[in-house]
Amino acid sequence: MLKHHNRRKFLKRSAQMLAAVGTAPLAGRAIFADGKEPLFKISLAQWSFHQALFGGKMDHLDFARVAKQDHGIEAVEYVNQFFKDKARDQNYLAEMKKRAEGEGVRSLLIMIDNEGYLGDADDKKRAQAVENHYEWVEAAKYLGCHSIRVNARSSGSDDEQQKRAADGLRRLTEFGASHDLNVIVENHGGLSSNGEWLSSVIKLVAHPRCGTLPDFGNFDLGDGKTYDRYKGVEEMMPFAKGVSAKSNDFDEPGNEIHTDYRRMLKIVLAAGYHGFIGIEYEGKKLSEADGVRATKKLLEKVREELQAAP
Repeated sequence: MLKHHNRRKFLKRSAQMLAAVGTAPLAGRAIFADGKEPLFKISLAQWSFHQALFGGKMDHLDFARVAKQDHGIEAVEYVNQFFKDKARDQNYLAEMKKRAEGEGVRSLLIMIDNEGYLGDADDKKRAQAVENHYEWVEAAKYLGCHSIRVNARSSGSDDEQQKRAADGLRRLTEFGASHDLNVIVENHGGLSSNGEWLSSVIKLVAHPRCGTLPDFGNFDLGDGKTYDRYKGVEEMMPFAKGVSAKSNDFDEPGNEIHTDYRRMLKIVLAAGYHGFIGIEYEGKKLSEADGVRATKKLLEKVREELQAAP
């Protein structure tokens, strides 16, 4: 009984440490004209322009400029797929950094995909997946990011996947910590879209540098099943070091029709989070640029409403 009690105390302390590390980069938050700090700041996830980038209509090196000049956004979240072979190309990374700094744009994180399963059932493949992420940790550190976003993919029973994912994440997190970098996990399909399961993985890792990136919309469990998005975000928020405002479609007044942004942002703020919330537009009806504008407008509108609330 005493052992169980001590474990609960440890997990509570770990959650508090995670929150502290997650909010540490926010010391330089902007101040509104009325002297108040914003409840949160807005960043732009590069995936919002995945069609333009994959289609050759936008160059990855121009992303920071587009964020700042076209959308008035001063913080960005990169996706490794758009500079896949450049993780150790110092000249290329230097150009990325130069362009972002030249625009006054802050580089927050790199979203990492297709580098192997961190929870692979095969020990050797899991170890290799961990090592595959090392170069992205180093690249993110060089660019001035605070985190890399990874996936917690695995196979087997729920418990087996939990243990395997936690093992891979712990190893990678220890490497990230040696570079003063966080490793954060997004709800991104399969069991990771189960907020309770993903939170249990983070607790099992039990490292203040390992956290979550709650996404408003990624709650597809497969086989036609979905997880309640509001419940899932609430479960992940105690470990959040970033938040992804997924958007797809909007009604005439400008509200996202799949996610109640007012309800969701109240959940985010209730967890004590006041960091960056990243726009990630994935819709088909609006152009990518217009979708980003619509999402930004909605975030700003709700922020203003909540800021004015007593």
